[in-house]
Amino acid sequence: MGGSAGSRRRLSDSEGEVTAQEPREPGPPPPDRQGAHWKNAMGFWLLGLCNNFSYVVMLSAAHDILSHKRASGNQSHVDPDPVPTPHNNSSRFDCNSVSTAAVLLADILPTLVIKLLAPLGLHLLPYSPRVLFSGICAAGSFILVAFSHSVVTSLCGVVLASISSGLGEVTFLSLTAFYPRAVISWWSSGTGGAGLLGALSYLGLTQVGLSPQHTLLSMLGIPALLLASYFFLLTSPGPQDPGGEEEAERAARQPLMSSEAPEAPEWKPDSSPSLSLQEKWTVFKGLQCYILPLVLVYFAEYFINQGLFELLFFRNTSLSHAQQYRWYQMLYQAGVFASRSSLRCFRIQFTWALALLQCFNLVFLLVDVWLSFLPSIYLVFLIVLYEGLLGGAAYVNTFHNIALETSDEHREFAMATACMSDTLGISLSGLLALPLHDFLCRLP
Repeated sequence: MGGSAGSRRRLSDSEGEVTAQEPREPGPPPPDRQGAHWKNAMGFWLLGLCNNFSYVVMLSAAHDILSHKRASGNQSHVDPDPVPTPHNNSSRFDCNSVSTAAVLLADILPTLVIKLLAPLGLHLLPYSPRVLFSGICAAGSFILVAFSHSVVTSLCGVVLASISSGLGEVTFLSLTAFYPRAVISWWSSGTGGAGLLGALSYLGLTQVGLSPQHTLLSMLGIPALLLASYFFLLTSPGPQDPGGEEEAERAARQPLMSSEAPEAPEWKPDSSPSLSLQEKWTVFKGLQCYILPLVLVYFAEYFINQGLFELLFFRNTSLSHAQQYRWYQMLYQAGVFASRSSLRCFRIQFTWALALLQCFNLVFLLVDVWLSFLPSIYLVFLIVLYEGLLGGAAYVNTFHNIALETSDEHREFAMATACMSDTLGISLSGLLALPLHDFLCRLP
């Protein structure tokens, strides 16, 4: 109960309700609280890693999925270095007949539906069944794509990965409302790690000669790790304790919605207070300054990733087209991982700057696809890495700023609502990338 009293005292002080309190003596937290802190930090890092892993792998395998071939016998496979089927033999691009944006849409539209509906009533479903269903869908996606005999079946597997990732992101971001705000940094770092590990493992295993089918089956341990992290690693959430540094920053900034209660209630998952429609609308309006830049950032970067990566093909290199695509994905995810893990080093409040820089990347690479003025693939590698840095920084700083500026009783709803931003931007980019792919592949 001592920790609870301390938490409430600090929260009240940050809201200006307590004018004096006994000075706190500096010192390390008690061993039990320190152990719980690291268990929760590692738990949320692993949850971020496992939740986004299948989503990233499906995007890394997009070129292979669309180059699908039937194998002899009753199993199918994708050649590690498939010969793409050109859309137009006279085109200067080495195009698949369908843009990789098709895989992006299968990997993101179910997530968008889940995130749009989540604020309306997903909180009524307990967390544990949601996590269990997410893990099952992730495992099913690997199995279905690995054993599929057609592109359509593979895309159904991609849809399962999307359901798993979307439901998991809404669930775990909402769950951070019941833990200290520091877990948001660990969650974001874990999602960045998923990008790097997912893209790197797919690239590495296929590069050494393992078939895409066996590569996907080797990843079935990831959904099991997700379930173990949630059910066995996370501790029971206690009263909110933002922490000294974040408390001071939060006190100095205007909250999206202030609380009039003198004390913070000890909410726990699955027992959150219901917000009125007026409260939800007020919180939503306050989130616009963060939602809109994140939508723009993710629109630009995924337009690049799934609309332009396949068309940024260099013939004067030893890498095949499929290998170039995998390297683009891996370097992008490396940038995302680095920036999503950077919150303790630097923080960015004005995320609009990141959105504008990402849009410049889109325009620059689109002009290069049209004019082919970049002389080397290594220049594109650097740009793709920079693109990932911008995207990851936008994600982690957006949710960190929301956590600081939202009162505790509204934070669960705010997190669930704001997480639709990246998905909306990605969905719009996929819809526009499909006709762009067709147009460019018809050029002589």
